[in-house]
Amino acid sequence: MENNRYLTFALGKGRLANKTLEMLEQIGITCEEMKDKNTRKLIFVNEALKLRFFLAKGPDVPTYVEYGAADIGVVGKDTILEEARNIYEVLDLGFGRCRMCICGPKEAGELLRHHELIRVATKYPRIAKDYFYNKKHQTVEIIKLNGSIELAPIVGLSEVICDIVETGSTLRENGLHVLEEVCPLSARMVVNQVSMKMENERITKLITDLKQVIGVSGKER
Repeated sequence: MENNRYLTFALGKGRLANKTLEMLEQIGITCEEMKDKNTRKLIFVNEALKLRFFLAKGPDVPTYVEYGAADIGVVGKDTILEEARNIYEVLDLGFGRCRMCICGPKEAGELLRHHELIRVATKYPRIAKDYFYNKKHQTVEIIKLNGSIELAPIVGLSEVICDIVETGSTLRENGLHVLEEVCPLSARMVVNQVSMKMENERITKLITDLKQVIGVSGKER
């Protein structure tokens, strides 16, 4: 295996990237260039370790990984499910924990229990469709929104929403409740399928090292 090849990481912008870099530092992987807040660079390099990093919008990370523009990506499980790309999910990094839930006013719980034909507003139409059609076997009309999803049942656009819930405070403030849980979410590491074969040794070592860090932080919690 030629050692000159760079291993490329695509990181979801914001908190996800910051937490990932903190975790990588614990296993001796650093990228000083990324700490410069004023930089206009798009690609960041650690020459010594032959690693490259770039930041991308969350929904784009699985695309970069699938097409081999990045060997490794770090992104939320919600994005992996919604994008449904041809990639390997290799590790739950254990941070960014939250839930994908069906939420609405309390009375909407009856509509869910009786499998009524209802409207579901969401930023995640693929996840919502899979949940209602394949798991609940309930026919629904799915409405794709991009903004404040909580608004939809309040103004009568939909009976319920399918959205990410962290603390639930926004729901409570608007008289909405978690009615059903779709799935747990957290940050995950994904790998390009060809890279997994070509760079198996390097990627496997990375996963093994990160598992040790996750194990330690898990015990501390």
